[in-house]
Amino acid sequence: MPEQDRPPDRGELPGTGTPRTGLAERLALNHMGSFDWDLRLGTLELDPAALEVFDLRPEEFNGRPNSLYSRVTPEDGARLDAVLNRALHERASSYGMYFQAFLRDGTPRWTHTQGRILRDEGGKAVRVIGIVRDATAELTHSTLLRTLEEDRKRQTSMVERTTQALSRAVTVDDVTAALTGSGGLERFGADGLALGLVDGSMLKLIALTGRSMKVLSDLRLTRVDDDLPLSEAIRRQRPRFIGSLSELADRYPRLRPYIGELEIEAAAYLPLVAQARSIGGLCLFYRDRTHFTAEDRNLCLALAGIVAQSLQRAMLFDQEREFATGLQASMLPRRIPEVTGGEIAVRYHAAWSGREVGGDWYDVIPLPQGRIGVVVGDVEGHDTHAAAMMGQLRIVLRAYAAEGHAPSTVLARASQFLAELDTERFATCTYAQVDLATGDVRVVRAGHLGPLIRHTDGRTGWPNVRGGLPLGLATHFDDHEYPETRLDLVPGETLLLCTDGLVEQPGKDIGEGMDELADAVRHGPHGAAALADHLADGLWARPGAEDDMALLLLRRAPDPGTAKAPRIHQYIHQADPEGLAEARAVLRQALSDWGAGELADDVELVAGELLTNVLLHTEGGAVMTLEIVPSVRIRGPHRVRLAVQDRSSVWPRRRTPGEAATSGRGLLLIDSLATRWGVEPRGEGKSVWAEFRWLATEDGQDDRPEDRPEAGSPAP
Repeated sequence: MPEQDRPPDRGELPGTGTPRTGLAERLALNHMGSFDWDLRLGTLELDPAALEVFDLRPEEFNGRPNSLYSRVTPEDGARLDAVLNRALHERASSYGMYFQAFLRDGTPRWTHTQGRILRDEGGKAVRVIGIVRDATAELTHSTLLRTLEEDRKRQTSMVERTTQALSRAVTVDDVTAALTGSGGLERFGADGLALGLVDGSMLKLIALTGRSMKVLSDLRLTRVDDDLPLSEAIRRQRPRFIGSLSELADRYPRLRPYIGELEIEAAAYLPLVAQARSIGGLCLFYRDRTHFTAEDRNLCLALAGIVAQSLQRAMLFDQEREFATGLQASMLPRRIPEVTGGEIAVRYHAAWSGREVGGDWYDVIPLPQGRIGVVVGDVEGHDTHAAAMMGQLRIVLRAYAAEGHAPSTVLARASQFLAELDTERFATCTYAQVDLATGDVRVVRAGHLGPLIRHTDGRTGWPNVRGGLPLGLATHFDDHEYPETRLDLVPGETLLLCTDGLVEQPGKDIGEGMDELADAVRHGPHGAAALADHLADGLWARPGAEDDMALLLLRRAPDPGTAKAPRIHQYIHQADPEGLAEARAVLRQALSDWGAGELADDVELVAGELLTNVLLHTEGGAVMTLEIVPSVRIRGPHRVRLAVQDRSSVWPRRRTPGEAATSGRGLLLIDSLATRWGVEPRGEGKSVWAEFRWLATEDGQDDRPEDRPEAGSPAP
């Protein structure tokens, strides 16, 4: 018979071939016994050691498996049956499991059984032989190890999560937010937290979080030498762990009024030490703890060390940032001068990241002959060197402009100055000279965004302003060409200059940012200061805004005339396809509002002719003015005066077109519709005007239409 099929001898340990001699004694010493279960007869033999494992006397065991049920819970009994049946069904050769056996006094004992299944020649299971043993010590040790491992993982996770959260903190405010924000207390495993910083001889609490912690608000500012637990920990640079509130009250009487309202049982007062110097203290409060193990203390000290390093780094950054921003602020104008005939508003936003400071700047410069210069620019780079260069460039540009030089000359000289500084930096800017009395604007660009204009009807547009190379680069390439572009700013219109931080967004084309800015200006309030606030609140809060932004708004004072002599102004840009249609709509609406709606058709036809002539035959846009000229006589006829101004010195002349001619009839049309018309010089250009006679009543209606001149009345 093969060895593996030989049934075990009664003198051997079942399933092992080991002699039984002395075995019972060895098993008893190891709290291990054996069993032999005859599945055909249903009998179960337990040796004395096995009976000891189950805490059974010989007379309490009848040789049947059900005799053991008094020592095993029904749940574990069902599990034992299920494990054995599965092994039998799957034709397994062995099985094993852990279960609890209850001793005579009810004490649970973890028990392990392992059996070998013997089968007959047909494969049918006939016997189960095996061992049972006391596994309490084994499982207790395993559970302890598992608990220690879980505690180690938990503590490691707390340190890692705290380190990760504070690694992103740049300023002291960032550190405070990481400690008191979402998940802050969970990372420390605490129910309350207080963070204090040392400032000279004072200790200032900069963070309090957790339930009931607000009762400590009275202690936000204390002295480092006060008799308080956190102050003591900071002075001695030694932690203090408190597991009893009564102990806390006895040792520190000053805390007695607060202890009753604090919903805590224990506290850890930890000094924050960096480079052997106490920079602050950290308090951790616990509701369900009465003592601190060695592992707990080590964890608290590790967390305090992480916080101390982060705070030291953040405090150093704040000092450097304060110096850099102070330098940057000192380079910008302290105040903006008031101007006659308009209003100016500026806004500066340091949307920085890390230690970066920008070289963006703005300025308003008084110029000779009552004009003003406005400039917005940006020096390359984001550091203190960029800020220092910005200050020098701003002063130099202001000096050149104040001398009365043309805008192109101002930028050419500024570029030369920047190149002579022996720096690799360059700068971009847009500079404009503005005469608010006439609305004349002369703009030059050096690699910068051009101006945005909001018209009186709310429309916005980016005029086509020619530009040159950035300052510094222009000198490097010996190209100081900064062509001037002339614009007209009519009363009520707003000129906007800004740096690219206001329109550039990560992942978006700059054109999208320019459209967003134009839309925000279009729907903003009319006043310069109110519009500046509107833009700052809306655009500077965008996600990803990490660049400095400078904004300057110049609004020419509106000119509505008076109640009896109202007036409107409209600028029509040559490259604006919608401008002509908008101008006609504005005329019709104004005449209707003034009660002169019956003149709308005639005025609109004449305006269309005059504006078309300017847009087709000159190189610039046109300024259209419509006003009521009241009569000097009571109930005398008023005059509606339309004027279109351009920069061309060529005056219109009357022609006699042939029958097949397609042009030349414009002045004939004006002559037939207007009461009178004429041409007047305006600076370098001219103004073509036309008047329409209108007799208005108190309600604005003409009560003597027969007094109106007939079409075709000669013009002077």
